[in-house]
Amino acid sequence: MSGSPTTGSPSPTPGSSGSGSGSGEPSFAALRGQLQEAAAAFADGPGALEGILLGMVDDVDRAVREPLEIFPVCHHSPASALAMARRLREKQPRVVYLELCEDMAPLLTELRNCRLPVAVQAFASDVDGFPAEWAPLSVVAPVTEASAEYQAIAYALDTPGVELVLVDRSSDHVFQWDGRHGEHSPEEPSAPADGAPEPEAALHGEAVGVEIGDLRPRFAELEEHLLRHGKVRHWSEWWHQYVEVPLGSSDHDAYRQVMFLVGSLFRRLAPGDRDRVRVDEDRERYMWTRMREHLAATGADPEDCLYVCGAFHAASRVEEFGVAGGGSYVIPPRSATTWQHGLIPSSHTAIEAQFGLASGSVSIAATQWAKNLRRTRVRPYRLDGQGGTKKSRAAAKAAAPAVPTAATETAPDRLTGFLRQPPVLDTLDEAELLGWSVEIVRAARRGGYPASTADAIAVFETSILLAGVRDRAKPTPYDFQDAAITCIEKDAVPGRRDVRRLVEIMMGGDRVGRVGYDALPPLARDVHDRLAPLGLKLQQRGVRRALLDMDAHPELRACSDVLWMLRRLMPHGTARPIMGERKLGERSIQESWDLALGTHERSLIELGYEGVSIEQVLEQRLRREAYGPRATTAGVLAAVEDATLYLRGGRLADELGAHALVVLAGERTVDGAPEVLRRMRGLLAYYRTAEPVLPPWVESFVKAGYAHYCTLLPMAFTDEDATVGQVAAMLGFLFGMESLALSLGCDRAQLELAVAQSRPTDPERTALLWAARVQLGALSRGELRERCAQLLANPMAVPAYPRYLSGFVHALVPVPGLADVVVEAVSNAFGRLPDRVLLPWLPTLITTLRSGAADLAPLLTREAGRLFPARLAALDTWVPPWRAEPSATPPAAGAVGVGADRGAALLFAHPATLDAVAGLLGCDGPWAGLGSEASDGAELVRRHPDTADAWGSLLAEG
Repeated sequence: MSGSPTTGSPSPTPGSSGSGSGSGEPSFAALRGQLQEAAAAFADGPGALEGILLGMVDDVDRAVREPLEIFPVCHHSPASALAMARRLREKQPRVVYLELCEDMAPLLTELRNCRLPVAVQAFASDVDGFPAEWAPLSVVAPVTEASAEYQAIAYALDTPGVELVLVDRSSDHVFQWDGRHGEHSPEEPSAPADGAPEPEAALHGEAVGVEIGDLRPRFAELEEHLLRHGKVRHWSEWWHQYVEVPLGSSDHDAYRQVMFLVGSLFRRLAPGDRDRVRVDEDRERYMWTRMREHLAATGADPEDCLYVCGAFHAASRVEEFGVAGGGSYVIPPRSATTWQHGLIPSSHTAIEAQFGLASGSVSIAATQWAKNLRRTRVRPYRLDGQGGTKKSRAAAKAAAPAVPTAATETAPDRLTGFLRQPPVLDTLDEAELLGWSVEIVRAARRGGYPASTADAIAVFETSILLAGVRDRAKPTPYDFQDAAITCIEKDAVPGRRDVRRLVEIMMGGDRVGRVGYDALPPLARDVHDRLAPLGLKLQQRGVRRALLDMDAHPELRACSDVLWMLRRLMPHGTARPIMGERKLGERSIQESWDLALGTHERSLIELGYEGVSIEQVLEQRLRREAYGPRATTAGVLAAVEDATLYLRGGRLADELGAHALVVLAGERTVDGAPEVLRRMRGLLAYYRTAEPVLPPWVESFVKAGYAHYCTLLPMAFTDEDATVGQVAAMLGFLFGMESLALSLGCDRAQLELAVAQSRPTDPERTALLWAARVQLGALSRGELRERCAQLLANPMAVPAYPRYLSGFVHALVPVPGLADVVVEAVSNAFGRLPDRVLLPWLPTLITTLRSGAADLAPLLTREAGRLFPARLAALDTWVPPWRAEPSATPPAAGAVGVGADRGAALLFAHPATLDAVAGLLGCDGPWAGLGSEASDGAELVRRHPDTADAWGSLLAEG
């Protein structure tokens, strides 16, 4: 490990530990000479290869000489975290500069109230300065305990007199510079065997991830070369085997120089993507500019500072590099977007999915971190109260400031020895490998695999075999995972998880973080406080069953209101009603809910960015939906209904209802007519039963809707883009709201004129028009039946008969009284059509009725049950009502039948009744005997014998 010291090298200054952070001038002459010889041998002389190799040494030399000590790290690397903890206890810096979005600094103190892993989030729902389709904007920075940045944060926050300064670009600049292009591509999808992603993988949502230490080759050929010659499958495994494990046992100087070298290698061999290079260099200029500004403002000594950044950015070549750097970089201003900040739960799976790491790599890193701590006995830093535990006295004493000790003189060039040393072959730990093999078989049995002791032995031996094939004496977790998949999984996955996932869980599991109550935004805390009467641990992950008996416990009604609003605002599954419903005018007295607030904690936290209470957020969303550029009349009415259901209506419902008039006036299509009809019927029924008078906006909407749909009706009958269901909904609005519209001053002649101007050409709309004319009195039922009979009698029209039936079925929306005619039309088709015509036509009929009469089928079923006999025995003698022979010949004009005579006698016996009927019909005259001097009432009886028969039958029964 130790190279030969360079003659004449000055000894390091006290407190520098030979790191080159003082006035020492480390020399890499030996390494330069070796690389020149290698370049000459492999490239037939000096040239591009020599320039790259020597440039890498120059990058390391430059970074090591910088007075402000640079600490290069790799994200979620146990070796980086271990080296960071060791260096912080040794150096005790007074200022820690951290590569993290500078606007996230106020949230870091809340980490002590959480259980890691969690992610610091910047969120913006309303954008100003970015394209509207980008919204919402979200940036997350996940933090795990086995990460160098957490060690730096914990040290700075819990050590008195230490200042933590975030120096990376703000969340606003992330989108200004990078746009919507992610910087990471997954190595392997983190999904179980059935293809459905794990719920924990979606904890970050669609957020853009920022991290410290994006250390991965951007040159595809280089990564492929490293994986092939390293005999590994993915980058995470290569890093673990060839960098993570060797650096876990190295000293501080070797660690820094190796990380500088790796960062310089990946940077110099990156493809020439100008946009990405520009972003990288701008970030480095940004960070060094911020650090120099802070040093100038506070007067801090660079010797007392530590700069924690990714190894890729540590070996920077920008002009602004270093405390003595030049350049005139000007930090661009932020946009006008308002950003909200908070903490959201994270998980190992979410981090892997966010940053393109191999499945299970973060869990393996956490296990490696625990092993490193036990092996080296290094005491890590941990925030006071982290995860609900208290810091021990030993840890508190270790975290206290200490006087830096002068380090012994060490050789500055540690790369030469590190690169020349042979790989360390760890001895096989049979006990550990045997324990893994037994545990995976036990987990496989629980998962439904037919695993046995023989499989455990096979996994044990196969792990050793794979490690030997890959030139490793000790099997790594990745070797063991491959062996377990080969020996146990066979050809099928019986359960929800495959063997790969079982190994990941066994190695440490997918640890899921939790944001503590004190770190939640006000809205989230308010929700938990209002649901406290349920007595459930809602912050825990999983589903909790809540039973609400509001008749016995009226205080639970407030909980019910919160749960219904959460169901409206949160993702599906957060609050799912099992029993009970909430409709206009209806309230359940007992409810049962499945609650998963802990599982969907991220959504609840992001909801808190929009307001301080769920009522405020719901009102804002309803306004946004109603006043949005794509708002429709049906959508505004839905917002009115939700405002009535969840916010008790009132001012907001009236405001949104008035806005529905404006939206309706601007619509030129009938696409939303069915939804408008359905919601308006429900609102009318509610207001008529719950309110003393109709709200003014309802009356105005009915008047405006009546005129609006009358105007659009002729065009809708011929518009190819309008469906028959939409036209039927228009007629349903006109006929259903007609009485109210006429009472408010509308003219029925407008509807009659609109129907008269309609000229449909297709069968469905023609049948719909016939039904409308029957409703208006322009076509009798007898004439409608006659037209249907003509269609069945015409062989050319028979193939189109199902479409006529579809029109009649849709006509039940505006004219439900035609149900008997529709049943008759279907029955006649089955009775009159021959089999050669009926059988090919039957599938089309069934398809038509199923697609067009799904919600109207109950009406047809009730009507058929009324017309057809209830018993099978009566079917043989049953005669359809539409085929029944009239019982008597209609009386001649001027004659009065027997029923009429009986009815007339009863009417003359009670003249007050006939006077009332005559008055309604506009007839007025004196009574006289029944004869040639018949009164007007008697004349009416003679002219309308059917009416007299009906009156006589009713009065006789009475």
